[in-house]
Amino acid sequence: MARHRCVSLVPLFNQLPEDEQEKIEGLLRHQTYQKGELVFQPGSEEFDIVERGSMRVYQLSPSGHEQLLRVVRPGGYEGESRLFGVSNQTLYAEALEESEICCLGKRAFNQVLLADPAIALRLFELSSQKWAQTERQVQIVSLERVEQRIAAYLLDLMEEKGTDMLTIPMQMKDLARYLGTTPETLSRKFRQLEEDRLIARSGRKVTILDSDTLLDL
Repeated sequence: MARHRCVSLVPLFNQLPEDEQEKIEGLLRHQTYQKGELVFQPGSEEFDIVERGSMRVYQLSPSGHEQLLRVVRPGGYEGESRLFGVSNQTLYAEALEESEICCLGKRAFNQVLLADPAIALRLFELSSQKWAQTERQVQIVSLERVEQRIAAYLLDLMEEKGTDMLTIPMQMKDLARYLGTTPETLSRKFRQLEEDRLIARSGRKVTILDSDTLLDL
C-alpha cells in the first residue's frame, strides 16, 4: 500500500504535490474499526477519512429516532467543520464493516494550512457540496408518500450517475432510514413501482423504465 494511500483518495488533498501528500500522510492516525463500532460521536474533534470499508453517519432526534444522513465509502470523509473549530453536537458514525479510518486532528490540520492555505478554500467548496446534498435529503424526506421519496431518490441518483441502470449505494435497511421509513414499507413500495412497470429491480440493482412517470410522482 502506498504510504499516502489515504491522502491520495481524498479530493481535498490528492491534487497536492507528492511531497506535500507525504507530509499530510505523516500527520494522520490510522485506526481499524470492526462492524458496528462507533467511529465518532458528539464531542469528537477529528477529521475522519475512510480508507477501506464504509461507515454510516446519522443523528438522533430528541425521542431517540435515528435519521441516516449518508453512507461514507473509501475516499469519503467527515468532520471538516471540526477543523475550523465547530464542535460536533449531533452526529454519530458507525462502521458498516471492518473499516480502516484515517484521522486528522485540528492541530495537525493547522500545519497543513500553513503549507498550503488554498486547501481551506477547497474544503469550503467541498463542504458546500455536501450541505447541498443534505438539504436535498431533507426535501425528499419531507415528501408525504414513501413512493414519492423513492422516485425522487432514484431520479437524483440517475442524474448523478448519468445512466438509468443504477446500483443503490447502501443496504436497503439503510436506504429505509435515509428515506425516513421502515424496511417493510420500502420493500412494499418498491414492489408497487415494479408492478406499475416504472422500474425493474434485482436486489440493489435498479433500472429506470419510465422516468417521466416517476417525475410525475
